[in-house]
Amino acid sequence: MTTTPRRESRRAQHARGGTGARVTVRNTLIAYAFMLPFLVLLVLYHTWPVFFGTYLAFTKYNIISPPEWVGLENFRTLAADSQFWSGLKNSLKYILVVPVIQILAIGVALLVNRPLKGIGFFRTAYYVPVVTSFAVVGLIWTWMYQQDGPVDAVLGFLGLHRGGSLLNNPFTALYAVMFVTLWKGIGYYMVLYLAGLQAIGRELEEAAVIDGATRWQVFLNVTLPGLRPTILVCSLLSTISAIKVFEEIYVMTQGGPAGSTYTALFYTYSRAFVDFQYGLAAAAGLIIAVISILFGLLNFKLTRGGKADA
Repeated sequence: MTTTPRRESRRAQHARGGTGARVTVRNTLIAYAFMLPFLVLLVLYHTWPVFFGTYLAFTKYNIISPPEWVGLENFRTLAADSQFWSGLKNSLKYILVVPVIQILAIGVALLVNRPLKGIGFFRTAYYVPVVTSFAVVGLIWTWMYQQDGPVDAVLGFLGLHRGGSLLNNPFTALYAVMFVTLWKGIGYYMVLYLAGLQAIGRELEEAAVIDGATRWQVFLNVTLPGLRPTILVCSLLSTISAIKVFEEIYVMTQGGPAGSTYTALFYTYSRAFVDFQYGLAAAAGLIIAVISILFGLLNFKLTRGGKADA
């Protein structure tokens, strides 16, 4: 004998639905409660400074007196300041590091993405400079670059340098600092690219090899398209870091010699914490932020939005 299941009453369905809704609301509130400390810190130390800094860019402010609205006066001052334009030019020149560091990081990631004995040691060795304080890195490389130092000796042996510190030469100082940035950052981007390589299905590369593709063809048509999302992230991070380069300059050259390593962010630092012209510094920082956004959009365009090929 079969029995027909009783149809649940509308009142029971409504009660069950109400209970489920209350559980959902409660879980949502619990989730936001866990996120609240982070959101408070985000607003206090990120969102609020962005809006307040934007406001300061249109004021005259020196901490002692209240901000005084001056409109576009700070931007007109920057437009007539040759030192700002020189720093901005050096910051844009620093972007030359970006393609070099990305190509080298991809190459190193390909080298360490092999199931070889002891490969973990080499991955760690490449990453050590990343976790080393730039104060330490800057002092080490300043010593290596000094006259009669290791770098000077090697370049002299190769006939590429006549002596003297590269950091004291206006024509080589910026490129010498760029090399330090390159040396320190390769390991960081190597790890990101290594994660990207390991996310690419091995069957795709094996299928290409079976079809007769060479290693170079596999890299161009399978590996590189699969790395496109990682390339976008790394290029964005590297470009922004290059535009707002500061630590390297502060530790190694202080903007010298003869302003050859003076960057836009170092200009901002000098106006704010040396001259106490916070409104002018905020205006310079706003310009740097806008330039960073424009280069970010350019990166999106060049990498097709970071979409990997299917």
